[in-house]
Amino acid sequence: MSTTAKILVTGGAGFIGSHTVVELISKGYEVIIADDFSNSHQEVIDSIQQITGVRPHVCSYDLRDHDAVSAIFRQHRPDAVIHFAAKKLVGESVEKPLHYYRSNLLSLLNVVESALETDCRRIVFSSSCTVYGQPEVLPVSEKSPLKKAESPYGNTKKIAEDILEDTAHVTALKAVSLRYFNPVGAHESALIGEYPLGAPSNLMPVMTQTAIGKRKSFSIFGTDYNTNDGTCIRDYIHVTDLALAHVAAIDRLFSTEGQGSYEVFNIGTGKGISVKEMVDAFEKVNNLKMKYDITARRPGDVEQVWADTQKANSVLGWKANRSLEEMVASAWKWEQHLAQKSTHSKTL
Repeated sequence: MSTTAKILVTGGAGFIGSHTVVELISKGYEVIIADDFSNSHQEVIDSIQQITGVRPHVCSYDLRDHDAVSAIFRQHRPDAVIHFAAKKLVGESVEKPLHYYRSNLLSLLNVVESALETDCRRIVFSSSCTVYGQPEVLPVSEKSPLKKAESPYGNTKKIAEDILEDTAHVTALKAVSLRYFNPVGAHESALIGEYPLGAPSNLMPVMTQTAIGKRKSFSIFGTDYNTNDGTCIRDYIHVTDLALAHVAAIDRLFSTEGQGSYEVFNIGTGKGISVKEMVDAFEKVNNLKMKYDITARRPGDVEQVWADTQKANSVLGWKANRSLEEMVASAWKWEQHLAQKSTHSKTL
């Protein structure tokens, strides 16, 4: 493997994408970002440069446009792709299923077709633990049965995996799908983090926005689940650990080992943390007290899920190392940075 290889990162200005770009650059890869900035911010590129000292080239195109995607591949000739770009709001996908199928699957098809046309044979796909639904056995391994998706968003991940697996079997494509669990936290510099354009639906930004005063309170959806404290259990993983898993997957695709044409890995910590435990940790570590409401269960929420990470640990040589305390501390530091930035811009 040559660390001078060129990696195209679709959705590279987003939460997970931006952290992955930082780690790729730090490893010596050349990075091209393709992002339409429909759910991300242009200033993230400045922050990536501030962290790494390198400004990645940015292609601002809609990946549903086949000609635009083809032009990116012909111009830049990437050696590999990490495909993050997708619509990702579960509730919105239920309301607008056709929009999600068109956006998430058409963009993938355009990327894969353009990659093969330009002899780019390596792709890492951003998949999700949603493909497991509510598993019957915990923790879930890559061999666990896949359940019918709870939402069109989840179904696009399952269909996308099928597209990649079927294509890899009959072409020169080598693909890796990373099924990750619940990314939280922010870069240690506090220069990049989770930065939703609209109202967030994930627990961590809802908590940090409540703590900073953007929201009066937040909701815990259900305390009557069959768990230790009645709240849902998830496998929360620090976004930097998740980013490093993508670097490990890229490294593997460039290696000469005898891996198959298509591989799947769970990316989590292997530990289940309840919603209440996450809230308590956030308050304790950051010395805060927040207002929250106990409300009814939210439709579509899985009761509990966490990962069996043995395959990623042994085959990828990757392991999540950052603690729950680091997750909540870095997320709060990032929210404070955003507040300072906002205050500064208003005084100019």
